[in-house]
Amino acid sequence: MKALILAGGFGTRLRPLSCTRPKILFPIGNKPLIEWTLQKLSKFGVSEVIFAVNYRAEDIQKFCGNEKYGIKISYSYETSPMGTGGPIKLAEKILNLGEDEELLILNGDIFSDVDFGKLGDFHKNHSTMHGTVLTITLFEVEDPSRYGVVELDEIGKILRFVEKPKEKPVSRLINAGIYATNKKIFGYLKDGKHSIEKEVFPILAEKGLLYGFKHEGLWVDIGKIEDFMLANFKILEQVSKDKPQLAENVEINSKAKIIPPVIIGSNVKIDEKAKIGPYVVVGDDVLIGENCKIKNSILFGKSTINAGCKIKNSVLGEKVFLGKNVKVGKGCIIGDHAVLADNIKIAKKVTVCPYKEVEDSILKPKNVF
Repeated sequence: MKALILAGGFGTRLRPLSCTRPKILFPIGNKPLIEWTLQKLSKFGVSEVIFAVNYRAEDIQKFCGNEKYGIKISYSYETSPMGTGGPIKLAEKILNLGEDEELLILNGDIFSDVDFGKLGDFHKNHSTMHGTVLTITLFEVEDPSRYGVVELDEIGKILRFVEKPKEKPVSRLINAGIYATNKKIFGYLKDGKHSIEKEVFPILAEKGLLYGFKHEGLWVDIGKIEDFMLANFKILEQVSKDKPQLAENVEINSKAKIIPPVIIGSNVKIDEKAKIGPYVVVGDDVLIGENCKIKNSILFGKSTINAGCKIKNSVLGEKVFLGKNVKVGKGCIIGDHAVLADNIKIAKKVTVCPYKEVEDSILKPKNVF
């Protein structure tokens, strides 16, 4: 079995953090999202992965190389954005699928525990019995008005799509961005930019060749900051519900207080009377000064948080420097290498771009370019 991972997106809704990294390298529980994905693919017997890349492709190639977790890795390069259908068609020659070989297609920004084995078996069985060309993984959401929902028949055939239903929805099942297919899919794709959801799925549904596989476990699309944080909090609840998860060489002062769930990376130092948690992820090589208070937040690696700082419901990128007594309000995003001066207050929903130096308080929502 082979897999194609669509990883060319710009991550515009994740700025300013995505200004310096592609979405698939965002950390979930201190491990890049793509590592979680590759480990799962390896577990389910995927032998080869092709990345469809565009934005910051060199970062992805540097991290993944040509082999990881026993999986051979190749790259299909887009020179310009090609939608969701174009990259799949472009990768056809590199994939070089056999007549009966199965293919998984994954949106790179999905964090889930989908059972790829069950998905593959479902597709193979329905392909044999019903001629299925593509199987879409479906996930039930509370509020389907943000998404396109699908209507299924009793055997899992997708009858139609309803985009962002405002009245009573036909279902609460949405496209989870994970597909099982085979070589036949390329006959329905065209060269150049196009949308598989809008231009291909309706044709397959009309022909009765599109089926849905229901997933009832973990699923998060990290395309927005709120959902990126949610994915981290889900991992926190799984691995650190009762006690903190600590990596190697963590130095915590005896007078500091750690309130789980908390994940702390390697070579982290936390000074006296600091209060960390609940729901905090601290990356590697972070220094946290005395009397700091951090909760409901994610700190990437190599940052310095000086004494008396308060951070809540926010995300700090890599190599951020906070002077003494800095207050970071709810919903703030601080980009890589940003510097915040002593004694300043950052109000709710402020974003600070990478490498910026902030010397004065910001008391209203604002983007600091």
